[in-house]
Amino acid sequence: MLRCRRLPRLLLLIAAVVSIGAVGACATDDVPEVPVAADGSVDPVLVDGRRIYIDRCANCHGNDGGGGRGTKLSDGLMTRRYPDIDEQARIVADGVRAMPAFDEVLDAAQILAVVRYTREVL
Repeated sequence: MLRCRRLPRLLLLIAAVVSIGAVGACATDDVPEVPVAADGSVDPVLVDGRRIYIDRCANCHGNDGGGGRGTKLSDGLMTRRYPDIDEQARIVADGVRAMPAFDEVLDAAQILAVVRYTREVL
């Protein structure tokens, strides 16, 4: 009798875990894609920047760059705030206020890729 009571709870737990996993997998669907050029190609640096953004930035800055715990990155705000791309790259490398420094986990090319993605796609 005790075993019959545990089975529905176990099935409910399994269903909850699967649902949470499915929601997490779909969460990156609303991260803007890298635009396709007229010749059908995509800039591989921007593709890499998108992947890094999903892995490292979207949790705080929002999937679409609309902000959240972190600063809003969309609508050209970063290009207005930091007209020189190197300034924005330094912010990502060194961190600022609550944003951690990424120079220990991303190399210079990866930092430039994610900065370009925020400037050119978001």
